[in-house]
Amino acid sequence: MVDFLAENNLCGQAILRIVSRGNAIIAELLRLSDFIPAVFRLKDKSDQQKYGDIICDFSYFKGAEYYEGKLEAKPELQDLDEEFRENNIEILSRFYLAFESVHKYIVDLNRYLDDLHEGVYIQQTLETVLLNEDGKQLLCEALYLYGVMLLVIDQKIEGEVRERMLVSYYRYSAARSSADSNLDDICKLLRSTGYSSQPGAKRPSNYPESYFQRVPISTPFISMVIGRLRSDDIYNQVSAYPLPEHRSTALANQAAMLYVCLYFSPSILHTQQAKMREIVDKYFPDNWVISIYMGITVNLVEAWEPYKAAKTALNYTLDSANIKEQATRYAASMDSLRPQVQQLLKEGFLREEIILDNIPKLLNCLRDCNVAIRWLMLHSAESAYDPNNKRLRQIKDQVINDSKYNPRMLFQLLLDTAQFEFTLKEMFKQMLTEKQIKWESYKKEGSERMTELAEVFSGVKPLTRVEKNENLQAWFREISKQIESLNYEDSTAAGRKTVQLIQALVEVQEFHQLESNLQVCQFLADTRKFLHQMIRTINIKEEVLITMQIVGDLSYAWQIIDSFTSIMQESIRVNPSMVTKLRATFLKLASALDLPLLRINQANSADLLSVSQFYSGELVAYVRKVLQIIPESMFTSLAKIIKLQIHDIMEVPTRLDKDKLKDYSQLGARYEVAKLTHDISIFTEGILMMKTTLVGIIKVDPKQLLEDGIRKELVKRVAYALHKGLIFNPKAKIQDWQSVYQSTHIPIPKFPSVDESATFIGRLCREILRITDPRVTCYIDQMNTWYELKSHQEVTNNRLFSEIQSTLGTFGLNGLDRLLCFMIVKELQNFLMMIQKTILKDKAVVDVFKAMLAAVNPVQGIVGNASKVYASAVAKTQKIWGPYLEAIMKVGQMQILRQQIANELNYSCKFDSKHLAAALENLNKSLLADIEAHYQDPSLPYPKEDNTLLYEIAAYLEAAGIHNPLNKIYITTKRLPYFPIINFLFIITQLPKLQYSKNQGMTCRKSTDPVDWPPLVLGLLTLLKQFHSRYTHQFLALIGQFIRSIMEQCTSQKIPDMPSDVVGALMFLEDYVKYTKLSRKVAEAHVPSFIFDEFRTIL
Repeated sequence: MVDFLAENNLCGQAILRIVSRGNAIIAELLRLSDFIPAVFRLKDKSDQQKYGDIICDFSYFKGAEYYEGKLEAKPELQDLDEEFRENNIEILSRFYLAFESVHKYIVDLNRYLDDLHEGVYIQQTLETVLLNEDGKQLLCEALYLYGVMLLVIDQKIEGEVRERMLVSYYRYSAARSSADSNLDDICKLLRSTGYSSQPGAKRPSNYPESYFQRVPISTPFISMVIGRLRSDDIYNQVSAYPLPEHRSTALANQAAMLYVCLYFSPSILHTQQAKMREIVDKYFPDNWVISIYMGITVNLVEAWEPYKAAKTALNYTLDSANIKEQATRYAASMDSLRPQVQQLLKEGFLREEIILDNIPKLLNCLRDCNVAIRWLMLHSAESAYDPNNKRLRQIKDQVINDSKYNPRMLFQLLLDTAQFEFTLKEMFKQMLTEKQIKWESYKKEGSERMTELAEVFSGVKPLTRVEKNENLQAWFREISKQIESLNYEDSTAAGRKTVQLIQALVEVQEFHQLESNLQVCQFLADTRKFLHQMIRTINIKEEVLITMQIVGDLSYAWQIIDSFTSIMQESIRVNPSMVTKLRATFLKLASALDLPLLRINQANSADLLSVSQFYSGELVAYVRKVLQIIPESMFTSLAKIIKLQIHDIMEVPTRLDKDKLKDYSQLGARYEVAKLTHDISIFTEGILMMKTTLVGIIKVDPKQLLEDGIRKELVKRVAYALHKGLIFNPKAKIQDWQSVYQSTHIPIPKFPSVDESATFIGRLCREILRITDPRVTCYIDQMNTWYELKSHQEVTNNRLFSEIQSTLGTFGLNGLDRLLCFMIVKELQNFLMMIQKTILKDKAVVDVFKAMLAAVNPVQGIVGNASKVYASAVAKTQKIWGPYLEAIMKVGQMQILRQQIANELNYSCKFDSKHLAAALENLNKSLLADIEAHYQDPSLPYPKEDNTLLYEIAAYLEAAGIHNPLNKIYITTKRLPYFPIINFLFIITQLPKLQYSKNQGMTCRKSTDPVDWPPLVLGLLTLLKQFHSRYTHQFLALIGQFIRSIMEQCTSQKIPDMPSDVVGALMFLEDYVKYTKLSRKVAEAHVPSFIFDEFRTIL
């Protein structure tokens, strides 16, 4: 018959693929459960107020029009909704795909069962598949994994959160419009069950059986699976645990599967007492806390409380006398096993011959240790007992008292067992690889000894006092041939024959009175020894390793091991060399990966890598967490050393009186420093003793672990110092998983907010913006200095950025620059929204723009009665300029700060890394030259879309300050009506507030109506830069027309002085040309050169 799992067996491959996918889905659900956006929980009041209207549960489907109408009524809600969509659509899609795959899994399983029923697979029915060993395992696993998925979803992703995520996905994605979308079915399957994983939460009625029945599954299939799980040992585990008292441990995995599958047939739990009694007697006679999948623990006392038959059957196990018997049995085995294992671990004790002679004993010891550790770990775990349940508390207290539970002793036994298991496995693997070579060498040695003896009895070879004996000579030659003929491949026959040969050699010594000749006796004894070794070596079988793998399973502790973290860390702190023992424990825990990966591997699924990476990553993260105590202890010692050196140890002067020598020696303090320094070196040695280890599929290098740990601790302490230090008292959100700077190994720590800033960089940035606020300060460009408007005192200058550079370094200053960049983007986005939603929606204001456009047309001409036309337009639009001015000034202020930062970065780059600065400048120039050449001649090369060169070089140039913030495009924009005329009216509205001073340039007239000239010009320049250059030309043309028209009016009215507004407009054009580094012809195209000449005589 064809093997059920063979590639050409379609029936076997179909169910294998389903089960493989089930394991991958559970891994994805566990992975995603760590990335649920906190906002979907709506725990904080602030979140409820902000997002309450845009995050809905399934009540949304009852009145979708009502909810959407509420959103459309408020523009600010629409904006928030759009921002929320952008931030979360990626993670929502990932969650939806995971939820969809759960539904697809059960649909595919049902389809497979239908195909079996309809005879799609030739000669295969449900009954025949269940008769096959692999088929039986896979069908049981298929149902069990579906149950585990549902339980994992409910435990890790709360019902309300699921509903909110599904509704948000439905609203934001195109899925609802696609015909083949099964969103409705997914929503029905995963709607909230009312279950909460919070301790003390009330269990919903008929939970989880009603949840398990949301998608109907064939009843005969369920009952046959439960029947197989009840009666068979489907994984043949009992052979690895021959002792009857170990049976419940041998069947623990099957018991977990049965526990989950029983919820698909709740009538057994409720009413079928005989079946439940049989299940409890077989699987749960001495245990009631089980691990159902990768360390997810369940306490049957609580889980089976609502089911009459199950509860009654379990009462025999929970009888006080039975609990006492089990607890005292494991307490006694703990006491006897610890010295036994420690004896086995003594240096040089585990030798090859001892292992070969005592394989059954050693395996029994391993079994006893693992069974005791399993029972004690599960039945004493805090997470398995709800503290609000009185009965559970009593059972737990009894277990702890009767077993004399001591977590340190249990942990020590786990450490020793893991080390013993690891050593035994490694030695056994080595013996297995060398098995044939050794066997052949023993055979050769034995055969040669016999040949030599034959020659001795031939009388030819001189051996003292041995007479010639042709019979013995022939007999020994025959024995030599017999030994030579032993065949390694046929181990059973070879073993039997070897025993007979040993017996024959004993007999020949007795019957032929050969004892008198010591040399002959020695030869015979040596040959017997070699034959014995051959028997031992032939008994080295792979089955022993398989048994050790089964017995050493630690998957049940995947989560509860965390409760031992503090004990692990404490023992490392006391004795850093403990890390080597912990390595074996981590490797033992890594064997838990075999459980979910077995079927994925058998199916040759592409999910193998991602699932392996997830579980290996989880384990490596735990290893890092445990070993982080080493860097923490190092930094604690360093802090003590720093304190001693700064506060206690006095600096020795260059000249010192002899009698004061003793005072300055401070031997106690210096000894303390030496001791602490030695401790630090011991800690680093401890972690480096752990060899490079493969944890799952991730290679853990101890040097890298140490470096990452030190960096993590350093980041934590520096960030804390800056968080505490940079707190001031003035009068688009990136998720962690999206950030390129956030790391799981060396995370940027999060501290509670002290203001609206997320980090100290934000606070520093806001403080700089506060002290250089254009409403209270005046920036003098030539001096690079800010002065207070009222008192004219200096506030700060460009040296501020040198200080930040020396304090936070280039990365800190560059980070500040990036933050300002994002702030400018936000400000410009809000500003454009204000234009669209406030200014352009005001009919009266738009009418003024229309009238103004008509009055200034054509722009090349001159406006008649200019003063009146301009004054009228300014007066009618006065109300809109307050917020407009504030936004422009904010952008301008941030642009000045960015310029100063770029100058500082460029200066320090040229000073500290002149080769880098020169290389970047040359590369930048050559790239720009190539790009310009391409635009003139498109046949020339240009970086392709997928080429990251321009993006990467831009990051380098910004970090080195080789860029101009004013030339940057911050946002993408659409066409805006009246945009040039709006900005023109804005600038001429501001000109009367300013005056020209020979010493300071343009300054504000009244400190009560503050307008700072440089931020105004730079802000307007930045805004225009975001739009098509056509708008800028129109804007400059309007300013040119304004200057010409007012000058024409002055000439006709014979006013000799140039009006101050014209001076201001000309200054604007001068500064515009200066900042944009454009040719003067740009300005002179709109203003005659004689006006500029006259203007310069004023300057």
